[in-house]
Amino acid sequence: MKKTITLALTGASGLGYAMRLMESLLADGHTVFLVYSQAAQFVAMQELDMALPARTAETRTMLLERFKCRPEQLHVFAREDWMAPIASGTGAADAMVVCPCTMGALSAIANGSSENLIERAADVMIKEGRKLILVPRETPFSPIHLENMLKLSRIGVTMLAANPGFYHRPSTVQDVIDFIVAKILDQLGIEHDLMAKWGDVKLAD
Repeated sequence: MKKTITLALTGASGLGYAMRLMESLLADGHTVFLVYSQAAQFVAMQELDMALPARTAETRTMLLERFKCRPEQLHVFAREDWMAPIASGTGAADAMVVCPCTMGALSAIANGSSENLIERAADVMIKEGRKLILVPRETPFSPIHLENMLKLSRIGVTMLAANPGFYHRPSTVQDVIDFIVAKILDQLGIEHDLMAKWGDVKLAD
């Protein structure tokens, strides 16, 4: 069964994770509702030399060309678009991933701020009891960060920190990225071939 996933990009380092996740979802025929912060636009340029236009229509056109998916698979919303379906429980996606997730966004979600579409969409997922995955990319974590994560974890939000493992012997940056994206897809219940399952990985003698 194909799913609809809300993907929110915030201004933490690690936009490569989000782009690979989007690529994997779209290639497998799933639908992506995309929303991103202004800080994410800066990080995309800094890390990927990618311009995320302020106009959502331009972003959608660019990403449709990049990922070669069907137009109906990708929808892009402005962070102040309160008429977007993801702003309401009646239009909520099957799951939502905030990747990468800043500590500011995490705090706002933990405290129910809902001051922009990213925060509101996450709030909707919590109130509707749907899957919400946050991918924080920060180190070290302060006590405030950890308390916010614990608060969210206790109500069922998945905290999937961007901490890659190395037992699969990555040889490229892409291998490291795929490790985290594979973990996200596992949490979404979506099959993939980004990395071998545990038990299929050959360990050193």
